[in-house]
Amino acid sequence: MRVDQVLARLFPEFSRSRLQEWVRQGLVTVDGNAVVPSAKLWGGEGIRLIPLLEPDGGALAEDIPLSVVYEDAALIVIDKPAGLVVHPGSGNRAGTMMNALLHRAPELSALPRAGIVHRLDKDTSGLLVVARSLVAQVSLVRQLQSRTVGRTYLAVVAGVPDASGSIEAPIGRHPQQRTKMAVVPSGKSAVTHYRVLEQGTAWSLVECRLETGRTHQIRVHMAHIGHALLGDPVYFPRQAARRLPGTAYAFPRQALHAAALALEHPVDGSRCHWHSPVPADMRDLLERLRTDAAPR
Repeated sequence: MRVDQVLARLFPEFSRSRLQEWVRQGLVTVDGNAVVPSAKLWGGEGIRLIPLLEPDGGALAEDIPLSVVYEDAALIVIDKPAGLVVHPGSGNRAGTMMNALLHRAPELSALPRAGIVHRLDKDTSGLLVVARSLVAQVSLVRQLQSRTVGRTYLAVVAGVPDASGSIEAPIGRHPQQRTKMAVVPSGKSAVTHYRVLEQGTAWSLVECRLETGRTHQIRVHMAHIGHALLGDPVYFPRQAARRLPGTAYAFPRQALHAAALALEHPVDGSRCHWHSPVPADMRDLLERLRTDAAPR
């Protein structure tokens, strides 16, 4: 049997791709010798594994307040405000959620990406889960891959879509504008389910459930069917926004909130659910839209 197959059986808490990378890095020895992932084992060999956790040493711990809705030895669930960047990147080395997490839980510095397994865009608010151990991180990643994590969003969109529907359209990099995502034939499979909760003459409050988790998925999919998110600076051009009646439609960010999160707890397997109320700025937007549409 291949050594990577054996490792996957011996260490089920680690993903097979991670084990293969450790083999390539020389962190797995068989009878004292480095091997390649395809090396064959016959039984009776001595295997030694030296896990290298890929800590994110470039991020600094910073005392930044976080709204924590749940916390235990395996998980931290954050209610992220709009405007907070999740992960350091070019031009955002400090002031991110990762910097805040490293201050709150210094042990996260030993985990890949400080335990972050999924992200929200900077200007999207709502719930996000972080792993506090490598075992929990592997469990969450596998749940995301198997599409068993429930992620429900609220979005305010332009126009009035069908009462409900599913959008199945592959998402990849925009062929001309590399900072944007788009529906493209070569993209990765992406599925969004939605239903209209409330509507006006030229707007709707929509609940979206993610089956997959592609970059900008809801923003791209809703724009793809002709109902872009209000305030979205990338997928709802200003000239399109200016065609909407009145001034109530103006919003300084994409009107998107991660309102509910459900997953299996990595330790005991129980199904966990968390909810986040609509933030004040989106509540104000909805009130303006309702007032603007009310008869005078």
